[in-house]
Amino acid sequence: MTWTNRPRRLHNAPMALALRTATPPGFASIAPDAAGMPLYRAVRRALLKAIEDGALAPGAALPNETELAAAFDVAIGTLRRAVDDLVAEHILVRRQGRGTFVATHTRDRFLFQFFHVERSDGLRDAPDVELLSFERVRMDEESAAALSTRAGTPAFRIENRLKLQGAAVVHDLIVIPAALFRGLTEKRLRERTSTIYHLYQSEFGVTVVRARERLRAVAADRASARALGTAPGQPVLQVRRTAIGLGGRPVEYRVSTIVTTAHDYVNLLSRPS
Repeated sequence: MTWTNRPRRLHNAPMALALRTATPPGFASIAPDAAGMPLYRAVRRALLKAIEDGALAPGAALPNETELAAAFDVAIGTLRRAVDDLVAEHILVRRQGRGTFVATHTRDRFLFQFFHVERSDGLRDAPDVELLSFERVRMDEESAAALSTRAGTPAFRIENRLKLQGAAVVHDLIVIPAALFRGLTEKRLRERTSTIYHLYQSEFGVTVVRARERLRAVAADRASARALGTAPGQPVLQVRRTAIGLGGRPVEYRVSTIVTTAHDYVNLLSRPS
């Protein structure tokens, strides 16, 4: 059978697209349950699986298009559409003249994709992060629901204060499943040299690819007021974020309290192409 670049669909499960013997090492064949989905989505899922399994590590270059298209037995146009999707999701990144790479959680990426607080005059800086507390806990109902697990599941609870231009602006309470981050210690958190998402990725193989957020105006509670140097009851912005990893699994639940006296929450929205 010959595959073309038209948006065809896989029809027979036993005929699930398999990689040839010349497949670049570490790539799995497209699964039988891909039958019925558009061909480029089957390729996209196979690439995601290679990243999840570690066949493509953070920062690694993809094999060239000709090799990958031949490996998946698809037209280059089909492969490019799958790669385009992953680039749009910031899972892959193209570098002019060098190729396509698995994205890493650099400070610049964190600022672009996951940190949306800036001074009201438009000044945008990376925050200075201060670890206030780190403890092993059991999830309450709220964090367990956000992380698609049961209340009482072992977790780590991280409390941070974020400063911008020297002022305390954000108070973060973060809950992450202990099972995903075995061996995490307060020392490792304090000594990290980049963002917390880079730590997740580089030391625990957990890559955050997107987040779901809910925003509301609330009165500052005592814990946030103390951390932010403001009065209890002062109006603040609260952001409840569930960070999603590869494969759609929730990996972090975070409640951020933000003082908006001199700072705004700014998010650039775009329409899918």
